[in-house]
Amino acid sequence: MPSRNEIDPRRLVGVHAERITNVSNTDYPGHYPGEDHSWNLEKFQENLKVKVQRLSQRSIEFDLVGVDASVANAFRRILMAEVPTVAIEHVYVWDNTSVIQDEVLAHRLGLIPLNIDPALMEIRGPDDAPMDRNTIVFNIKVLCERNHDAPKGSTNPAQLYKNHELLSSHLVWEPAGEQEDVFVTKVPAPTNPNIVLAKLRPGQAVEMQLHAIKGVGKDHAKFSPVATASYRLLPHIKIKRPIPPHLAEKFQKCFAPGVININPRTKEVTVDDYNVRKDTVSREVLRHPEFTDVVELSRVRDHFLFNIESEGPYAPERLLPEAILIMRAKISVLRKAAEALLRGDADGDVQMTEV
Repeated sequence: MPSRNEIDPRRLVGVHAERITNVSNTDYPGHYPGEDHSWNLEKFQENLKVKVQRLSQRSIEFDLVGVDASVANAFRRILMAEVPTVAIEHVYVWDNTSVIQDEVLAHRLGLIPLNIDPALMEIRGPDDAPMDRNTIVFNIKVLCERNHDAPKGSTNPAQLYKNHELLSSHLVWEPAGEQEDVFVTKVPAPTNPNIVLAKLRPGQAVEMQLHAIKGVGKDHAKFSPVATASYRLLPHIKIKRPIPPHLAEKFQKCFAPGVININPRTKEVTVDDYNVRKDTVSREVLRHPEFTDVVELSRVRDHFLFNIESEGPYAPERLLPEAILIMRAKISVLRKAAEALLRGDADGDVQMTEV
């Protein structure tokens, strides 16, 4: 593996004590005067890298290398605003004697993540009637009562009352049409059954019917499939000359744990090529006069460290491919519009359809 110190300086954003340098990219990212940068698919594929660093049930961290910040940010925005999910949109309240107002409770219900695969549903337009292919119906019917078998002297509501909390697990799916066959492998339900929606006391009841539809985050945040979708640039640390042995530990403590290695025998200081990603580039090292001329801090402008947390039906590893599909659809629309302009169709006036 080549040393990170061999990175082309044009790929680095300089981080100094009081300023950031080399921030602006060229008009055409990756293109420089006097060089041949004609499109080469093989070269692009060679430079493009996507590598998963960590994967769990609800989150993923991966590296995206070899693209401009505009492309990386487009993926981030699509993830938050345009990858569809299913969420509760209409709430019909038959009875609500809890202390939570109808509007507040309806808002809480809308924010419950559901496990429904959006690919199995159609978008429901504002004038469309609810059907089995565009609407999922849930019912809630909960009554809080005293528990006559509660232990004497107990002050625990869970022992004193039955249904002392309105939970997301109280949402009961009501199949319609062909939905039992469509959702035979996974019954529609909240992804987390233990979300507390309201506290109840004896005599208080909640009875509602909920309609869930397919939507996107740019219409309402409840449709966003991610809790967070962020990226940062890979830190780059260059040691310009050897660190004196008596200053090795002080130098090491200026960075996040694991970023700087010290040889126990020779006291030689080196940068860990993998753990350098853990550094926050706090510039603490530049506060010490003895280190200002021996180290150079920067970030790699085309190496993005993505962190995505899934909150919905998508497995974390599925989110980026979904964003890529949406971007490809957008590019296809633009391509057709450009071709229509070249052909002179519609007198140069092209009708753009929203993707």
